[in-house]
Amino acid sequence: MDTQNPNVPSHAHTRVAGKKHPNRRNPHGGLVPDNTRHTTRFTVIGNHLAQHPELSLLAIGLSVHIQSLPAGSRIDIKSLAARFPEGTTRIAAALRELEAHGYLRRTRERVPDGRVVTRTTSCNQPGHSRTDTPCPAPGKRTRQPGGKPLPAVPRPACPAPALLQQATDLLSRLRREDPRLLLSTSDTAHLAPGVAAWLERDVTPAAVRHALTTDLPPEPLHRPAALLAHRLTAQLPPPPPFGAQQAPPPPTRHPLQTCDGCDRAFRAPEPGHCRDCRSSATLSAQSPSRTGLPGTPEVIRAVSGVARSRGENRSGPS
Repeated sequence: MDTQNPNVPSHAHTRVAGKKHPNRRNPHGGLVPDNTRHTTRFTVIGNHLAQHPELSLLAIGLSVHIQSLPAGSRIDIKSLAARFPEGTTRIAAALRELEAHGYLRRTRERVPDGRVVTRTTSCNQPGHSRTDTPCPAPGKRTRQPGGKPLPAVPRPACPAPALLQQATDLLSRLRREDPRLLLSTSDTAHLAPGVAAWLERDVTPAAVRHALTTDLPPEPLHRPAALLAHRLTAQLPPPPPFGAQQAPPPPTRHPLQTCDGCDRAFRAPEPGHCRDCRSSATLSAQSPSRTGLPGTPEVIRAVSGVARSRGENRSGPS
């Protein structure tokens, strides 16, 4: 029972912080640094690790050793225990501390030959990893100069190329209404579907232009595309009713008139001859040989009226 486990600390140390730290009692004593600038074989370590208030001394030293190793080095528990006098239990606990504070990331991956291995990633500054904040692809701008993406705009139900081209032309002409509405190519491509959604709802281009350019603020517009995107979304008109058709206007009812040729009543906007008299006059003018009467339409109408009255007398009762 006299054997002690070297991997277990003999007692817990109480952390001392603030002005009660023993190194701060005498401002004239304590550490005196004698530093020489390194030019080769050195590793940059941040004070956030070297003076970490929650990590143990073993964890800090182990992290410094890991950061000094080249890529591909083995840092499993057995390899570290073979390198340092500390046992596997204390090294495993230190690795868990570093993993809990973000200085290590351990993931399990399957290699091409089918085996599953543990890949360990060392972070010299937790929270600033390149994998946490992926960089955008070169040549593709995902954000606007203002730092925020443009608001979303409505989308047309049928984005026909002709409709989108009409919307693009409308946006490119807005600078004629107000020079502050000069849009870039990317802003125009972002706003074109929103304008197309308006045009798809039977809104004329003039009405869209009026909605986008009326009552603009007097101060300079830092992001005119964002303002236009907001208006396209907030003022989007409702779609037209499906299948709605305007009722045809009621037929015009003209007043009654008396025919100048046969005294028959007929409806017309102005006085004149009825339809039968106009037809007889047209036929007589085209074929004057049928009546045997040459001459003017007035004579033909008079003779036609006399002939019609004679026929009515003959057909009546004797």
